[in-house]
Amino acid sequence: MSELLMGMRLVGLDYGRIEAAPPFGIAFGEIEGRAQFHFVARGPVHLRTPGGTFHRLDTGDAVLLPRGGAHALVSDPDIQCRDVRSLDAAPLCAAVSAIKACNGEACADGRAIVFSGCMEFDLGGLHPLVALMPEIMFVGTLIDRYPEILPMLEAMEREAKGARAGFAGILSRLADVVAALIVRAWVECGCGDATGWIAALRDPRLGRVIVAIHNAPGHDWTLTELADRMGASRSVFAERFLDVTGITPLRYLTELRMRLAAQWIAKERMPIETVALRLGYGSQAAFSRAFKRITGHPPGALAAARSSRS
Repeated sequence: MSELLMGMRLVGLDYGRIEAAPPFGIAFGEIEGRAQFHFVARGPVHLRTPGGTFHRLDTGDAVLLPRGGAHALVSDPDIQCRDVRSLDAAPLCAAVSAIKACNGEACADGRAIVFSGCMEFDLGGLHPLVALMPEIMFVGTLIDRYPEILPMLEAMEREAKGARAGFAGILSRLADVVAALIVRAWVECGCGDATGWIAALRDPRLGRVIVAIHNAPGHDWTLTELADRMGASRSVFAERFLDVTGITPLRYLTELRMRLAAQWIAKERMPIETVALRLGYGSQAAFSRAFKRITGHPPGALAAARSSRS
């Protein structure tokens, strides 16, 4: 898992330093494929999760919702909520805004301060990992085992409260690091009770196979080669892989290739022909057929959508 996570990136897209005086309720909408991070510089606030549960967050607390989802920060469980996008916002720097959910007098006394970030996991072929993460991940559960996180949280609190020169950019970078540390800590602690794909990585022999596939997704892997990596016969390997992951080895390889292809075409603006060759397809047509079979649409649709946004 450590080897596979070496290329992990957590890309911050949009941040807000939020000031709110009770009573307040701030709703965050569900954006597909986006994680949400919240750090409480002055509390308390209550988090209502996508599942409808409530959690009290005190000063210095941080949480990561790896799959985002509709949730809210509230002063009281029964309070009405306003969408965060409807609140007054003033730009502090390129990706950070100052957001107020209170008037001047209320914001001067007894206000809560929260630094929030909408983020995108760039995991490449490890995209299934996000689906296995808990709905919400609390940094407070990690402090004893990972004390190096505490100084970062303290620095975030100082920057958010002090609002010194350049604080917005510093806060956004600290938020990215803390969120990444939360993910890494979850992995190092065994990924909780996650099964399936994680169970395959926990199996030393299957883990070697998966690492080999991820390291060379464009190689023309055969069932015999993969079985040799595990040190088993083809039939034993295929049965074990299917039992643990729920799909066949070659299906796993194809789905990995298509996730990488989607990332390279949509985000890295790589030509489709280059993607096809990089992933081991003899022609663009063969790659396009495989891509449509797995994703339901041709790779050209991603390229067209990319062009329309530019």
